[in-house]
Amino acid sequence: MIAAMAQPALDLVIAALERIREKNGRAPRASRTALARLQAPWTASAQHPALRRAHATPEDAVESAIPSGDADARNKADLLAAIRERVGACTKCTHLACSRTQTVFGVGNPDADLMFIGEAPGADEDQQGEPFVGRAGQLLTRILKAMNFEREDVYIANILKCRPDMPAGSFGNRPPTPTEMQTCRPYLLEQIDVIQPSVLVALGAVAVEGLLGTRAAMRELRGRWHTYNGIPLMITYHPAYLLRNQAPSEKRKVWEDMLQVMERLELPISERQRNYFL
Repeated sequence: MIAAMAQPALDLVIAALERIREKNGRAPRASRTALARLQAPWTASAQHPALRRAHATPEDAVESAIPSGDADARNKADLLAAIRERVGACTKCTHLACSRTQTVFGVGNPDADLMFIGEAPGADEDQQGEPFVGRAGQLLTRILKAMNFEREDVYIANILKCRPDMPAGSFGNRPPTPTEMQTCRPYLLEQIDVIQPSVLVALGAVAVEGLLGTRAAMRELRGRWHTYNGIPLMITYHPAYLLRNQAPSEKRKVWEDMLQVMERLELPISERQRNYFL
């Protein structure tokens, strides 16, 4: 059945390649990514929607007869795993390496369109090895659900991969120092380079400073688009801020920022979502 479905698509590809050769007078070329995708196993679910459209052209088929991004996602997962291994063995910040329970690398879809960046793991994250699992993380999960996302649909990471150490007997969390952020920042940049999200969201002023090297009041940064290496960047309040400040006006600001993110991702937005308050 699958072979029967694949044959017409293959015929379209061959016809399109012949057209390209006749038109340009040279053999068509394919990128390494395209070749890797062509070598990936064909499945019915991998067919691009363009192949299912009656008006698909042979030229469409050259692009669309390639299986979906599963091979790319696997490759990205492998690349992230290699970075994770280096992070887990990192001792560049000796004091953090001594005090941490474990490193907190990142979690989510390696092929995500949307990536969230926080500042540093807290006590809960240090124990569980996953970012945003405490009270602030639970609020972030609620925000994602309101956007019609599950946590596994997006990618979540922090500037720092270790929990900032605290004096013995003290509670709470401290923000990372500029030196700590500068030391750990290359790992985050590698994650972004691998994932290549369509949109980045920086949660809080510390995340902005760690990512962009910019220090400014959140009221001046949030609510408008910035860029990081050509990737659209939305800056908004950290969920922990909303836990401290329960004012509906502040919650609405974060949600308005998320509506902008949804619009940039070209996601449908219902009337209920537009009127939503966190």
